[in-house]
Amino acid sequence: MDKPALKDAMRLFAEFGNIKSRSMFGGFGLFCEDTMFALVVNNTLHLRAGIENEALLKQQGLTPYVYKKRGFPVVTKYFAIPSAWWDDPERLLAEAKNALDVAIQDRSMKSAATPSRLKDLPNLRLATERMLKKAGIDSPETLQKHGAGGAYKALRSAHETQLSLELLWSLEGAITGKHWSVVPPQRRQELLQHLEK
Repeated sequence: MDKPALKDAMRLFAEFGNIKSRSMFGGFGLFCEDTMFALVVNNTLHLRAGIENEALLKQQGLTPYVYKKRGFPVVTKYFAIPSAWWDDPERLLAEAKNALDVAIQDRSMKSAATPSRLKDLPNLRLATERMLKKAGIDSPETLQKHGAGGAYKALRSAHETQLSLELLWSLEGAITGKHWSVVPPQRRQELLQHLEK
């Protein structure tokens, strides 16, 4: 299936740095280095909004992307751009740069405010928090000390069920403050080698 909006956006935003795409929210997230700032769904480009630019985007009639998670609608912070912006690359670049700046700022604010509960870390839910507590890991600090590999081993010892590798990547992402899908292949390989020890 052809995805012109994705290809065009990646080409246009290349001046920001290393642009990559990954499957996210039923579409493709666009990342500059490790920061997601745009989303392409159904060949429509959406840009990240934050406190600084969300009101402005709404005033221009832009609407956020909504997807379903377990049957419930989830409103994202990614707003669909008007198709006319494609005809004005300078404007689109300026808006995308704003979105990138917002995403970087949000990310640094999140990492500055360290959560006190495991379920508040990226990728982790209440069910994961309960699993970790059963394995003797009851705080973000304890998880940090164990590391993703150590925590995964502790979980394997404490639970009889088969654990997915996605959980290992999720633990790594929780520790490093990123979505599990952006854990680099090299780091994944290191974690797998750690499990074999």
